[in-house]
Amino acid sequence: MGATRFASPIGELVITASDSGLTGVWFPGKGKVAAARPDDGRGPASAVLARACEQLVQYFARSRTTFDIPLDPPGTPFQRRVWDALRAIPYGTTLSYSELARRLGDLRATRAVGAANGKNPIPIIVPCHRVVGASGALTGFGGGLDRKRWLLEHEGALTTSIL
Repeated sequence: MGATRFASPIGELVITASDSGLTGVWFPGKGKVAAARPDDGRGPASAVLARACEQLVQYFARSRTTFDIPLDPPGTPFQRRVWDALRAIPYGTTLSYSELARRLGDLRATRAVGAANGKNPIPIIVPCHRVVGASGALTGFGGGLDRKRWLLEHEGALTTSIL
């Protein structure tokens, strides 16, 4: 596993990868970044990290709306289903937790979907920031609500009803 730091408009991110794919995008002070060793520039993990950085640059420049990086997040099968569903939420749109649960086939799983969303180790690329409360209100985000608001504004997803 390797790690690299990425300067973004919402603060420094630490990006981690295995030889199989991206394992995390962490905000300062969050996640398991201390355990990740700095990338040495060699091997499959290095290629994943370089590709992630390139695509994040494009995203923040508004020239990329989807990511096509191999992912290798640690998680349960249910969490992985939720994270896959998050990747299907289009750029510039939001979805409620209950709608996401309905799309996964079980409206009663709204709380479980919310918990899995909160454990997403690859924010931005797996766009958990696009999930909002049933009323459209901004709710929890590992990077803080200010960053969530910034990301949604960046994507043009915020409407006056959410502000």
